[in-house]
Order: sequence, then structure tokens, then C-alpha cells
Amino acid sequence: MTANPLRDLPSVDALLRTRAGEALVEEHGRQAVVEMLRAVLQEARAAGKVADQEGLLEIAAGRLGRPPSLRRVLNATGVIIHTNLGRAPLAEVAIERVGEVAAGYSTLEYDLVVGGRGSRHDHLSDLLSSLTGAEAGLAVNNNAAAVLLCLAATAGGGEVLISRGQLIEIGDGFRIPDILAQSGARLVEVGTTNRTSVADYRKAITNETRAILRVHQSNFRIVGFTAHPGLAALAEVAGGDLALIDDLGSGALLDLPDLLDEPPARASIEAGADLVCFSGDKLLGGPQAGIIVGTAAAVGRVKRHPLARAMRIDKLSLAALEATLELYRNPAQALAQIPVLRSLGEPAERVRERAERLCRRLGGELAATTAKVGGGALPLLELDSFACALEGGDELAAQLREGDPPVIARVQEGRVLLDCRTLSDEDCDLIRP
Repeated sequence: MTANPLRDLPSVDALLRTRAGEALVEEHGRQAVVEMLRAVLQEARAAGKVADQEGLLEIAAGRLGRPPSLRRVLNATGVIIHTNLGRAPLAEVAIERVGEVAAGYSTLEYDLVVGGRGSRHDHLSDLLSSLTGAEAGLAVNNNAAAVLLCLAATAGGGEVLISRGQLIEIGDGFRIPDILAQSGARLVEVGTTNRTSVADYRKAITNETRAILRVHQSNFRIVGFTAHPGLAALAEVAGGDLALIDDLGSGALLDLPDLLDEPPARASIEAGADLVCFSGDKLLGGPQAGIIVGTAAAVGRVKRHPLARAMRIDKLSLAALEATLELYRNPAQALAQIPVLRSLGEPAERVRERAERLCRRLGGELAATTAKVGGGALPLLELDSFACALEGGDELAAQLREGDPPVIARVQEGRVLLDCRTLSDEDCDLIRP
């Protein structure tokens, strides 16, 4: 009978007793090393491969020493708010604030004046009121949660009117009708996909109607024969009896020339909305968050709803958001220090200069490109940009992803494009030829 060579594979205990095994335990802990060695041995048996102790330990060490799954990458795609790459990068002051709060204890729910329990919502309320003109404000963990919470607090058990043209999908399969259903409110569609009038809303109001929801079409546009009433007209329809909720989506705080079709939150408040919701990590340029501003009465109902606790923002996101919002007190400071706004407003000539420097260092060719905002914001806006084009196609793109830090590029017509609108000078220096 022929001996089975796989019987010669060492045991886990034998591997642990080696000097290399002891070193792995000291660095990674016994449990992690034991589990990894078992997995490596199981793979060797399944593949019918014989390996010596040194080889098995090298495989285990390589896997245990892998970089973390969630890690920094360089965005060379030309998509500024890239959902898959974490959306908005934070301003330096926001990063510093997160470090300060994370390093120790904080005033998350402690009031230094009274010397007792406070509310995490108090950290942002005055700041949001100042920036938007609202009477009060708070933040939750994302904008979908903000919309859900506003609907549950104002219209749970009743009807909500919404134009058919605003029944959008906000990404990853999440749709406004589904969110509305989870709030406990009943959806009532008014108008048509492309045209809805004030009369359509008035005709749909019943004794069960509790709110009107307007959803800004932040991730798509309907053009041509279209009509939708403005928010001021909807405020007249609501008449103080119905809650008027405005979901802005992307969350612009500044009225920028290039963002003319992206209404700032202040405009919604001035038009008469009771509650306005928007994201913290898109055009605002902060961490993932859902921001709610509005009248003191409406925001108070939102704060007191049982779901508010389940959707509350954590201390690190709150620290980053507060620091980001503080920059907006001085618009020039916000434009200069918030990476998303800086990328949006950077002159194409400066992007070209950066791309030319990268081409000289990597031996690439300058290519004119078009950058996008991304993140479901400003779908029609195209930004002139420039990239360093390299030969190598998918193979080179894969090699760049294996770098440290990984570089995420796009492949077009067989060439790798490193778009410099989403790469800073410091980023370019980290890309190795």
C-alpha cells in the first residue's frame, strides 16, 4: 500500500512550538494564529499538497500580516464624491477634532455648565440654526434615516402626499416608497411623472393627510415637458395644518454658481418647509450623517420619537460634522479647506499642471478628461479635467490596486487614466512608477 504523503503534514501544535510559530503568537495572539494555521493545513489537505513547516508558517504569516480591510486609497477616478470610496474626504480640522474626541472622554452627553447630563443634539442645534436660518436642528446617522424619522414623527399612521416624479431610488435599492412605508405612513401619489400641479396636491388632501413630502431629484433630472410647484407654493397648500418635509439629498449649504440646480438648505427654510433633510457626506463635505433642520416644534417631535435613539449619530461622526459645519461660518474658509468644495472649484489649469507633473514622473501622456461630482449629486455637471494616461490596461490597474496605498484608477480604451481632479499634490507623490 502506498503511504499517504499528506500524513506527513505537521500538526498545529508542532507549528506553534517552532520559533516562527511563537513569534506569530506574540504578535497576533494565540487564538488568531491557531485558527489561521488550521485553515492553512485544511487547504493543503484539500489541494493534496505537501508543505514543510517553514512554508506553512510563511503562508500563515502573510495572511495574518495583511493590511486592514478598511484602509485609505488614492482616488484617481475623477469622481469627486465616490460612494464606493467613502464619499467625501474630511477637512484637516475635522480629522483633528475626531482625534481629540477619540483619544479620551468627551462632553458627548454632558453639560459642563450644569455639571450633569446633557444631550448630544445640543452640540449642533445652534450651529445649524445659524447656517440655515432654521429654529432648530439635529443630526442622525444618514439621510435615509433622517427622512424616515421625519415621516414617522409627523405622519405615522396617516397619509403623505408626494409627486409621482419624486418617487426616486436613492441608491443600493433603497426607494422612497419603501422608506415611507417603514415610517408607518401611507403613500399617496399625486400628479404624473413629469408634471404635477398645486391643484393635484389640493385634490388629494383628506382627513387622513398628515404631511407633504418633496424630494429633490439630486441623482437624476427629467427634462422637457415638465412642471412641479415650488416649495413656497407647497407651503401654502400645507397651510400650517400639514407638515411640509423637504428632502434635499445632497446637502448644499453654500449658494455656488456651479450648483444652481442644487438648492441650499436656507432656501428651503425661507420657503416655509417645516423640516428639511440632507446628507452630511456629499456636497456638505463632512462625515456620513443625516441632518434635520426646521421649526422648533417639528424638530422637537423628531427628537422625542422612539426611533431617534436607534438612528442617533456617534461621537466621532458628530465631532467631524461639528468641525466641518464651523468652517461654513466663513464661506471662503469652507471653499478653501473642505476637500469636496476645493475639488469642485479648482481651475482646470491647475489640474492640468498637476497631471503634467505626474506624467513627467511616471512617463505617461497627458489626456483631457471629464470629471463628475458623483455620490448622487449634480448628475448633469461635468468638470474639465486632466489625467496621466499610462499603457497597460486592466493589468496595470490591478497592479496599482495592490500598491501601498492602493490607487483606484479607471481604464479607458486600453489605457489607465489617473485623473488629477481627485488627486492632490501629496497623492501624486505617493503613486510609484
